[in-house]
Amino acid sequence: MTCRSSPSCLPSFHRSQPLASLFALLAVATISPPRSLAFQLTRGSRRILASSLPSPHSSTAFQRTPGNSRCHLSSITAQSSALKMTATSPSASCAAAAASTLASSNPLLQSWSSQPFNLPPFAEITPAHFKPAFDVAMENHLADLQKIVDDESEPTFDNVVAPYDRAGPQLGKVGSVFGNLCSSKNTDELQKVQSEMSPILSKHNSAAMFLPGLFGKINAVYEKRHDSGLNSEQIRLVERIHLDFTRSGAAFDEATQKEYAELKAELAGLTTQFQQNVMKDEETYEMVLKKEDMSGCPDGLVEAARQAAIDRNKADGEYVITLSRSLVEPFLTFSDRRDLREQAWRAWTRRGELDDDRDNLSIATKILKLRKKQAEYHGCKTFAEYQCLDRMAKTPENVMQLLENVWERAKKAADREREALEEFVKESGETLDGGIQAWDWRFYATKVKAAKYDMDETLLKPYLSLDAVTKAFFAVSGNLFGLTYEKRDDVELYHEDVNLYEVKNKDGKLVSLFIHDNFARPFKASVAWMSEYRSQTRNLPVDADEIEQIPIVSNNNNFAKGSPTLLSFDDATTLFHEGGHGHHGMLSDATYSRLSSTSVLTDFVELPSQLMEHWFEEPEVLKKFCRHYETGEEIPEELLAKLKAAKDFNQGFETIEYTSVLYSTWQCTHLIIMMILISPSLSTRSWIGLVCLRASSCVTAPVTSSTCSVLLLMPLGTMCICGPRFSMPMPLLPSRRVGMS
Repeated sequence: MTCRSSPSCLPSFHRSQPLASLFALLAVATISPPRSLAFQLTRGSRRILASSLPSPHSSTAFQRTPGNSRCHLSSITAQSSALKMTATSPSASCAAAAASTLASSNPLLQSWSSQPFNLPPFAEITPAHFKPAFDVAMENHLADLQKIVDDESEPTFDNVVAPYDRAGPQLGKVGSVFGNLCSSKNTDELQKVQSEMSPILSKHNSAAMFLPGLFGKINAVYEKRHDSGLNSEQIRLVERIHLDFTRSGAAFDEATQKEYAELKAELAGLTTQFQQNVMKDEETYEMVLKKEDMSGCPDGLVEAARQAAIDRNKADGEYVITLSRSLVEPFLTFSDRRDLREQAWRAWTRRGELDDDRDNLSIATKILKLRKKQAEYHGCKTFAEYQCLDRMAKTPENVMQLLENVWERAKKAADREREALEEFVKESGETLDGGIQAWDWRFYATKVKAAKYDMDETLLKPYLSLDAVTKAFFAVSGNLFGLTYEKRDDVELYHEDVNLYEVKNKDGKLVSLFIHDNFARPFKASVAWMSEYRSQTRNLPVDADEIEQIPIVSNNNNFAKGSPTLLSFDDATTLFHEGGHGHHGMLSDATYSRLSSTSVLTDFVELPSQLMEHWFEEPEVLKKFCRHYETGEEIPEELLAKLKAAKDFNQGFETIEYTSVLYSTWQCTHLIIMMILISPSLSTRSWIGLVCLRASSCVTAPVTSSTCSVLLLMPLGTMCICGPRFSMPMPLLPSRRVGMS
């Protein structure tokens, strides 16, 4: 397991255009991402996500379990016997009175009909509201499922599968808000709730999947699905739900179900802890600099570093580089100070272990062991085999074949590029101690690119303001799909920088709400992703408001805020990419929640996003919308020509950068597990280091144990990756989270 310690060890991983389509298949690899458990609820408790967990999202693309929502649910409460309490019993009356009081004071349990479009009442919600809301919502979800079990009529699609798909709408609402905020505004208070709720939600997930009598009814409908007059969509729904149950252990005996539920709960707690450790390091780390330390950095980066210092109450004349990708990656690209580049790189690659109290290495060990055990419950030798059963790739061998094919070619290209960097250094008269290191690659690649193509990407940024690129995306969306975007400044969301748009079709009909959250900030995940607060469905409870059919889609980026905010070409492409995932949610037209939006196989989910991102580089789009933020002039033809000529530069590096992670993860996971089992006395760092030596080739930078601990948890099994930055295994937090960049 390991980074092939060259380009692949660098702090963040770029999208490689020649391999853009690679991720459709690679999303099936060995191990799924460490996802926090409270999150994947969207559209109801309805599809509960398995606790072994994003993403992207992953995006999302995950193991789905009961109900219609992509949630990671599981509760220790509400056993089926308890749900059969009669409404006339004293305990039932007391419970009903308590529930009524709680609902009247908890905004998560109240009707949201007074809110525009039934949006969550963000201003009223506090972290303290979530646990009591979950308690009520989980009990109501199990009650919905118990009604299906108690129906004595013959199991049919209409009395089993359809009501199962819409069960637990309250849990879906609570879970979707919780999951999204755990990514977008995960304060210390919310993190405490997240840690507490992860195992509880996991156990609820198991309680729902193992509810006595429920799987029997699902299975009965499944067995006669082709003889019941069902249409193709209904057959697909039956098959997917049946698979959700079997992959979650519903066919196990009672004793095994109990063991499996405990295993998933433990995994839920560990993955949440892993994710929180990474986020805490990103939140708290800062490299405080003086103006002279910013030598070589473009004005936009200097301004962003100064703004970061202001946000952290630093003194005048101080600048701060955080572990936000929007700051650390440009700093590694432009800073003249090699010592500071190394310092930033080492901090970036050690996220999750910068503090002695946050040791993701030991957590990684435990997760690997549990995931192997989870696979064995299903008769699989490896977690990779278990994951591939529900992927287009089907087998680990198919994944490996693709990885081998790509790796060998990319490695040769990366070696040639490294030689070019070394030659440039030699010709410039510089002497680098140890040669080209991981923290040098971006810096010298930029120098070589400028020399070879006369291409300075900083010259592009004045034409790529966030406003201009957003307008370009809306225009392309309109031309392709007939959509228009109307901004709603009068609606309060969870942060003042977040924008809301009504999305309408060519007939003026509302088809979606679109939340655009673009800026990096404390307590926000340092990646890019698409998620949903509400997913499209026509299978609503009888008394539901019709607005509940309309999806609420969120695109999330991590741009450094400026005046104005100027984007790199890669950032602009990422905005379009996430917009492709957004279209997948906004244009969904399914009857059933379980099949709507991004509920496709995870090695397919990247297709809409990959297609959309390529529209940004079309000359017609660039020339029409990418105008200088001060003068309004059109982007020069000469600059476009240079951009095109340099497009394939450094693609060996960028391909190796993430393919090496995938390849190494795949090659070494079994070796790691074997070493853990054979030599339990070895320290975590020791066995990771040994595996690094086993896997390393094409090495130009040192392998760090931290980087490798990340590789152990790469989002390869259940998360939809796009434009990945694999050095950070960001868990899928919100519902339907896909496209994590």
